[in-house]
Amino acid sequence: MPKPDPADNTDSADNYAVVAVAASAGGIHALMTVLGGLGGDFPLPVLIVQHLDPRHRTVIADILGRRSELTVKLAEQEEVARSGTIYIAPPDRHLLVGPDGTLALTQSELVHFLRPSADLLFESVAGTYGPRAIAVVLSGTGNDGAMGVDAVKTRGGTVIAQDPGTAEFRGMPEAAVGKGAVDFVLPLEEIPAVIRGLVGTKRQ
Repeated sequence: MPKPDPADNTDSADNYAVVAVAASAGGIHALMTVLGGLGGDFPLPVLIVQHLDPRHRTVIADILGRRSELTVKLAEQEEVARSGTIYIAPPDRHLLVGPDGTLALTQSELVHFLRPSADLLFESVAGTYGPRAIAVVLSGTGNDGAMGVDAVKTRGGTVIAQDPGTAEFRGMPEAAVGKGAVDFVLPLEEIPAVIRGLVGTKRQ
């Protein structure tokens, strides 16, 4: 069976093909809110970097899966990102996506002392999907994701940041906004509706 080409995605009104999300401290609550608001008919794959402690077994997929109508799983090496599925970077692995939508997990060097890195995810999404990418930065400390959103915007993609004033930890969304590459700065509760609107998800 041939692998789907991200360039062929025509499910959405504006031909978006992927949503990539970055979060850190305070991110579990933020992710539950965003993913829970996407609905069960959301047509795109969602790729997530949430900074996790690699020393402990993670149950993040189970936690987020209880709040989302979509399938939520830890990303696996060389699986193809499919519509309506949420893929989470495993602890201590960078998550990247290739030209044919194939996911890659690497233990390459830390980026800003972090692995997984939102910057690397966003940069790979920008390179693969260009204007068909949506990048979202949620609550977190530090500035991971700021360089990556710049890459997404440069390639014509759309960038959303949680309003730092509504974030439990404002560092990451504030750094993204400071790059001048953010299209929407939104309270947390408004983000899922805006994503759905961008991709043209229609209720049956």
